[in-house]
Amino acid sequence: MSDFDYDLFVIGGGSGGVRAARVAAGEAGAKVALAEDSRYGGTCVIRGCVPKKLMVFASDFCHAAENARGYGWQMEQGGFDWSVFSGHLRKELDRLEGVYKKLLDGSNVDRFDRRARIKDPHTVVLDDGTEKTAKHILVATGGHPVRPDLPNAGLGMVSDDIFLMEKLPKSILIVGGGYIACEMANILAGLGVDVTLYVRGAQVLNGFDDEARGLIAEAMETRGIDIHTGSNIVEMRCAEPEDYDSAEGEGMGAPVEDRGAIVGDSGMGGADSDEASERKGPIWVKATNGREKIFDAVLFATGRKPNTADMGLEEVGVTLGRGGQIEVDEYSQTSVPSIYAIGDVTDRVNLTPVAIREGMAFVETVFKGNPTPVDHALIPSAVFTQPELGSVGMTEAQAAEQEEVEIYCTSFRPMHTAFIGKPDRVLMKLIVSKENRKILGCHIVAPSAGEMIQLAGIAVKMGATKEDFDRTCAVHPTMSEEIVTMRNPVRSA
Repeated sequence: MSDFDYDLFVIGGGSGGVRAARVAAGEAGAKVALAEDSRYGGTCVIRGCVPKKLMVFASDFCHAAENARGYGWQMEQGGFDWSVFSGHLRKELDRLEGVYKKLLDGSNVDRFDRRARIKDPHTVVLDDGTEKTAKHILVATGGHPVRPDLPNAGLGMVSDDIFLMEKLPKSILIVGGGYIACEMANILAGLGVDVTLYVRGAQVLNGFDDEARGLIAEAMETRGIDIHTGSNIVEMRCAEPEDYDSAEGEGMGAPVEDRGAIVGDSGMGGADSDEASERKGPIWVKATNGREKIFDAVLFATGRKPNTADMGLEEVGVTLGRGGQIEVDEYSQTSVPSIYAIGDVTDRVNLTPVAIREGMAFVETVFKGNPTPVDHALIPSAVFTQPELGSVGMTEAQAAEQEEVEIYCTSFRPMHTAFIGKPDRVLMKLIVSKENRKILGCHIVAPSAGEMIQLAGIAVKMGATKEDFDRTCAVHPTMSEEIVTMRNPVRSA
């Protein structure tokens, strides 16, 4: 008989933790428990990928009638009703959370809807004082968005709050230039919000291929998003009536006292939701360049941190990095042999499919006797802007630092929108090793680039060469056919 209550105790009910718990219990026959103090499904299902993608779908309809008229349809654009969409969205998230609970119950995983802390290498304590022991503990608590260290930062929202908005703002300032900032800027602009973006650096989407992110920035500006690079907030506060005389045109047309908060204090579980009560209306903002403007709302998309605070990790000997992330080896094992960690809490590659793979590799290693390191190489990813950015492998700059490369690239107006006189452009780019001809990187900016890069990622992961791509017959007429028809490099690096 085991000396422990469980073979495995998982802390965190997101995609990675739930998958590890289910597979350990269902396939490996382990006795498993899982604790979650918020909503099952984690960041991806409740506060990230899923609601964001549904908002992307909603915002894509903003030009539907105009485009249809270009093709001969007699169609008029109606207005967007946030209350209808958000109500449907919350019902869908409730449904998905129920699915996660049923999957755990069906795998005979004991669920504890409570916060758990680690007491010692084999013991967790629930917030009702109950203690549970386990041979192995898996931490999969994810991360959370953070606000900058700025007076009155509580007036602004973070990404979690977007899905809890009671109404759409008329204008919004988004601070940040990463994928969350750019995705939300495109989404809200598509829903009719006047969007301004403050980017601290020289360009959006730092870390992505330069040509690709340049085209994304151009497309965002074409959609009416007001991008200010080299900009940040130096001061913010609730707007006062006299601010309307000195600030740049805010276009809201109502005095401060007549405008309610965008996000209420409904306790729906957003990050720092206790600060929601600070948001009482329009916000006056002063930028680093001296610009003053009033916005209905401010969204901080300035980074995320692992959820490791007050978990007892350091007290039991688990090593944390400078950013609070749990340090693990290639098998997701921490400095305490019985404690493992997966997903965003380790700050390796913060993507849902990666967390799921890490969870499955953990089960293979610990419960199936098959030591399985996690493979973090050549992971495809997508940024759901409009158009989307799909990427796998190295950027041109990264590859050029490593070896001599050839660049194959084309940018053109796609048939779908060129026909109706739209200026939209797409980009297809391959980075090729001169030495062995392997594709080192593939970058696509186009509608449905996320769908394309998934398939291209298979070839790149297999080590396909440029000649393998060339031997593949094109599917015509498509945008993606350009990936296999580029014959001559545009430059070497």
